[in-house]
Amino acid sequence: MPTKALSIRPFIGAKDFELSRRFYKDLGFEEVVLDPNMSVFKMQDLAFYLQNAYVPDWIDNTMIFVEVDNVDQYFKELSALELTLKYENVKVIPIRHLDWGKECFVHDPSGVLWHFGEFFNK
Repeated sequence: MPTKALSIRPFIGAKDFELSRRFYKDLGFEEVVLDPNMSVFKMQDLAFYLQNAYVPDWIDNTMIFVEVDNVDQYFKELSALELTLKYENVKVIPIRHLDWGKECFVHDPSGVLWHFGEFFNK
């Protein structure tokens, strides 16, 4: 196709919309409110939509992978945020070393699983 894609923006839901909004701002995203039930969260060239919608099967199976340039540094910064102390259901899982690279994980307040990884060979 000759048309150039510019971004990809997944839609995710929230069990408690206000809590999730605070969580993503603490994680470093900038919120743009689109309407009372949806916001777009941006960080550099990345973005996703957060909806005030909770469908357990959808949320429990949502995973998002974010490539970072240095997962060791990212995990250090992530740990300093102390998200697990601020948010009851949030989990931060340390770096795992795999054959393709390494990654750490964050479960948001609703259960969405975020992978933050670094590839060895691009």
